[in-house]
Amino acid sequence: MVWSSLVNRLLPQSCLLCGDHSGARSLCPPCHAELPWHGGEQCPVCAIPTLHGSHCGACIKTPPAFDRTTAAWRYGWPVDRLIPAYKYRSQLELTHALAQGLLQATEGVDRPDMLLPMPLHPARLRERGFNQSQELARQLGRWRQLPLADKTVARIKLTPPQASLPHDERQRAIRGAFAVQGKVAGQHLALVDDVMTTGASLNELAQALKKAGARRVDCWVLARTL
Repeated sequence: MVWSSLVNRLLPQSCLLCGDHSGARSLCPPCHAELPWHGGEQCPVCAIPTLHGSHCGACIKTPPAFDRTTAAWRYGWPVDRLIPAYKYRSQLELTHALAQGLLQATEGVDRPDMLLPMPLHPARLRERGFNQSQELARQLGRWRQLPLADKTVARIKLTPPQASLPHDERQRAIRGAFAVQGKVAGQHLALVDDVMTTGASLNELAQALKKAGARRVDCWVLARTL
């Protein structure tokens, strides 16, 4: 896997979407520019589209533990193919292109003290071979010159994949899944993850961090399911 990733970075290759020459990158600049960027007026807390950028009804009725969400793209074609390929088929050559999307999306947002990737349970990590959120956060941290707090939280409960659960069961399944192991008191943290659907995992993680004294918790995600 390491040698394959190295070769992909060093040798010219074809764009994964259009097949055109893309140099050392997995996506050519035109295809990267035409991805479904998540712009427009949206709830500042959960990033769901709203009128005039006001808070959505769900965040008003039941405010989540996190404070703000920034998403690079809508979860639609072709992002809904790129992220699973990266996550489940170990296409690590996509790390640069996906992290670049987060880099662009987070331009101008409040700078956190640390980046915290969504942790994987050890059994899931062994199964997958890598933590996609950690790879994204590591690349983003280099560009942003932000420290990576990847040892701060552990996932202590093995849960079914959130995508496999009905909407109403996701929060119940993820309850008690995280344990804070590092010092976060007074810190502004940005959680890095791939896709936000209901936000159940991010909310549970943010709750654990707030209970441990975190001052502010933001979510930086590749894509938002609308």
